[in-house]
Amino acid sequence: MLKSRSSIVPAASCILIVAALTVIPPGSTNSDSNTQQLVVYCAHDATHAESVVRRFETQTGISVDVRFDEEASKSLGLTNLLIAEQANPRCDVFWNNQTLGTIRLMAEDVLQPYVSTNADRIPDNFRNVDGYWTGFAARLRVYVVNTDHMSATQNDVATVLQNGSLRRVAIAQPLFGTTLSHYSVLMDQWGMERLKQWQSSIHERGIREVRGNSMTKDLVAEGICDIGFTDTDDAFAAIDDGMPVEMVPVRLEDGRTICLPNSVALIKDCPHPAAAKKFIDFLLSEESELLMANSSARQIPLGPVNDSQLSPELLQLKKWAADGVSLEGAARVNRQVLDWLTVEYTGR
Repeated sequence: MLKSRSSIVPAASCILIVAALTVIPPGSTNSDSNTQQLVVYCAHDATHAESVVRRFETQTGISVDVRFDEEASKSLGLTNLLIAEQANPRCDVFWNNQTLGTIRLMAEDVLQPYVSTNADRIPDNFRNVDGYWTGFAARLRVYVVNTDHMSATQNDVATVLQNGSLRRVAIAQPLFGTTLSHYSVLMDQWGMERLKQWQSSIHERGIREVRGNSMTKDLVAEGICDIGFTDTDDAFAAIDDGMPVEMVPVRLEDGRTICLPNSVALIKDCPHPAAAKKFIDFLLSEESELLMANSSARQIPLGPVNDSQLSPELLQLKKWAADGVSLEGAARVNRQVLDWLTVEYTGR
């Protein structure tokens, strides 16, 4: 179990965020030879991404136009946009806040390979061997537990989830975001029939389904639920607010964890490839991973960093992340899982 006592206040400026939401003109074809600029589509939270982007701009003199995702669609909206723009790319780099959508873009021939000078920092199970995408700065799927109601141990959580009512357990609807990734990992591990049986079981036992991880976290923090399926960044938000919660890693039957990195990829035929490669190198650097680790979201470094610059809770999370399952198998079944869930929840 893990409990943080630190409180970090995000320092991103609303003015900078508004400035970053630049409208990118269709068919932009500026070349690297006559301009130092870059277009990034970013599914990571603007609050946390801004400081990384601005640090890159300061160091390189390259101007970065960022298009952030809409909260309602998570990273799926940007993934679909990149597919729609495939014939006439506007974007140079896709910074996704998870990996499965990025792997989908590779299958759709939207990406081109680039093996960054910093790629070898990242363990093999968090990057594509041919350089089509590389992971960094991860979140973990965790159970957030209200410690006023129960002990935050792996055994206690397992006992609740395996037996009896789940009316005091919350989970986000699995149609998007990291809960969809979680389901895709389970599909890869179990197969579709067992996943459907599990979904039916947790519904029959009364699990509370809500609109997102943040709402899951709130239900647990406020004591309405005892356990919630969520991510480390949402759990830290409750911890920093002084709520009586701790987190326990979600572990698969073989003991591995569900580690969901940010991922970065170079867009095929992008307008500014040289600047794009510099940005990818920066995102995969120790400096960038430490910036994200020391934000309020506490993104987990996947490559080696100076551990003296990490808080005790990040050192624990690094150990959990090292057990992370490869996401390649989950990516192969992600579309099948989404199609099934879409019919289940919308009838379409």
